[in-house]
Amino acid sequence: MDVSCFSQNVLLVTLLLAIAVSLVESQGTRVGFYSTSCPRVESIVRSTVQSHFGSDPTIAPGLLRMHFHDCFVHGCDASILIDGPGTEKTAPPNLLLRGYEVIDDAKTQLEAACPGVVSCADILALAARDSVVLSSGASWAVPTGRRDGTVSQASDAANLPGFRDSVDVQKQKFAAKGLNTQDLVTLVGGHTIGTTACQFFRYRLYNFTTTGNGADPSITAAFVSQLQALCPQNGDGSRRIGLDTGSVNRFDNSFFANLRDGKGILESDQRLWTDASTKTFVQRFLGIRGLLGLTFNIEFGRSMVKMSNIEVKTGTVGEIRKVCSKVN
Repeated sequence: MDVSCFSQNVLLVTLLLAIAVSLVESQGTRVGFYSTSCPRVESIVRSTVQSHFGSDPTIAPGLLRMHFHDCFVHGCDASILIDGPGTEKTAPPNLLLRGYEVIDDAKTQLEAACPGVVSCADILALAARDSVVLSSGASWAVPTGRRDGTVSQASDAANLPGFRDSVDVQKQKFAAKGLNTQDLVTLVGGHTIGTTACQFFRYRLYNFTTTGNGADPSITAAFVSQLQALCPQNGDGSRRIGLDTGSVNRFDNSFFANLRDGKGILESDQRLWTDASTKTFVQRFLGIRGLLGLTFNIEFGRSMVKMSNIEVKTGTVGEIRKVCSKVN
């Protein structure tokens, strides 16, 4: 690529990010929302996440997923953080979420520095970004100004994207939140860090078909044997397995290479390669010749800004919780 072409690409990316930010600002959130009311908010959240990450790097994918699960139910309003019987965090898809103590820690520090100013929803959005950066991903500017919701019901989590979802179902769930097919592939790429439990994919390894080795034919044969050794048919269903084989703690595009190679762990992930409408985006992230390439780190930040503004509460809607796990 010559210098002029590279400069044009950089200019285009800058322009696209500027457009994304301007769209976000029209929704009531903006970069630097707390610049006068709580100027240290980002440094406090960053140092808190960094401290917890230092003793447990698996906290990064936990916080990223928590933000995703929060935004897909009632919008990005920290409703996932509310304690109590029948709240979102008690719903089956949310039972294994982790990282609540990080948000609580940051909130305690922010209440000491700027009482009643910073929402739990914004803390979670910032912590998700910081988790990606700590995992060697690129940073992005996080618009803030969200307020916290007051409703949290487990039943509302029923429409979260699931590990058995077809691509059509995944696209419908994302479209319902204003996210397109490229956003879908990009955000699922967040599975480049973190793990899942055997119980969520073991069915793909045994008696999935009545022919061949009985496994899901979209998994390459050699990889089936590896997974069967890690997740025996009657073994421990809670055993954790990396979602991005060979790069479980590094935020990169190797997740898409694994999909290409038939090494997607979750059925819903592997389907992004077998369905033509999503395969194109996987190929573009991999830089397949003949297709306009996409840079995963840049696109991930763009799609995260878009997702983090789903149905946000701003202005006088919602509240600023004093404690993230309890409605005021």
